[in-house]
Amino acid sequence: MPIAGRGRALHDLLHEDCFLWMRSQKEGAVEAIVTDPPFGLVEYSDDQLTKRQAGRGGIWRIPPELDGVQRKPLPRFTVLKPHEVGALVAFFESWGREALRILAPGGHAIIAGNPILSPLVASALMAAGFERRGEIIRLVRTLRGGDRPKLAEQEYAGVSVMARSCYEPWGVFRKPLRERTVAENLRRWKTGGLRRTPDGRPFPDVLKSETPPANEETIAPHPSLKPQRFMRQIVWAALPLGEGVVLDPFMGSGSTVSAAAAIGYRAVGIEKQRDFFEMARRAVPKLAVLDVDWESFESYNGGNGRT
Repeated sequence: MPIAGRGRALHDLLHEDCFLWMRSQKEGAVEAIVTDPPFGLVEYSDDQLTKRQAGRGGIWRIPPELDGVQRKPLPRFTVLKPHEVGALVAFFESWGREALRILAPGGHAIIAGNPILSPLVASALMAAGFERRGEIIRLVRTLRGGDRPKLAEQEYAGVSVMARSCYEPWGVFRKPLRERTVAENLRRWKTGGLRRTPDGRPFPDVLKSETPPANEETIAPHPSLKPQRFMRQIVWAALPLGEGVVLDPFMGSGSTVSAAAAIGYRAVGIEKQRDFFEMARRAVPKLAVLDVDWESFESYNGGNGRT
C-alpha cells in the first residue's frame, strides 16, 4: 500500500539548541521523538566539520576505496577516548530526562544508533527513566568496517580490523504509561504503542533499506542522510493513531520532518548547526513531495502476519 508524496502537514523548523527548546515546553508537549543524534558529540563541532570539508579528517575518517567503491567520510567512534565516552553517556542521560518530560505518557522515542555506541546510549536513556522496548534493525550496507590493517594492507591482506557493517540499530524507548493499560493510555493520550503497517500487519523490527538514492543526496547532501523510503516507515510507526506531533531534536538535513510531512503528520525539527539548518529549510519541501514506494515494509514468512 504505497502512501507517499503528500507533503501537506504543518511543520516547524527551528535553528536552536534542542535543550533550550525542550526546557521551554510543557510536559507532554509531543507524542513521539524520531531522531539520528550526533553519537560522537564531537564530530559535528565546528572545527571537526571544517576538517571534514577540507579532507583532513580529524575524527572524520577519510576512507580509501573498498572493493573498488569510493567511500564517504565517516566518524571514527572507535577512537573516542574514555572521557569522551563518559561525556556521551552523561549527555544522553541529561537529554533523556528532558525528552522524557516533554513526551506524552506512553510516547515513543526511536533513536538511530550504531553497533558500537547504541548499548551505552540505551543504558543512559534507561537511567533517565525510559523503558527500552527493543530495536528496529535497518538492514543496509554502508561500507563501514571491513578495512585491512592501516599501512599494512598488503602484509595482512586476509585480515579485517572490524566486521563489515550490514545493519544499523534504531533503539525503541517508551515513556512509562500513566494509565493502567495501553488501551486506556491510547484513549487519553493517543500513545502507548506503535502503528501497524498500512496493510494492517504488526510493525516489524527488521526493515530492508538502502543508502539514500542520488536524487535525495542531491537535495540534502548531509553526511548522515537517511532515505525517505526508510524514514517514512519509522515515522509512520511512531504515532500509533496517526495523531500528534513528531519531534526531531537533531534535525540535520530534515529527513524526519520530510517523512512526517509526506505522510500527513505534524512535526517539529530542531537543528543547532546553521549550515545544516539552512540545508533542511531548503530540503524539507523537496524531500516531502518525492514519490516513494512503501512496498519495502518487511514481509513475514509462513503467514500474513495479521495477528
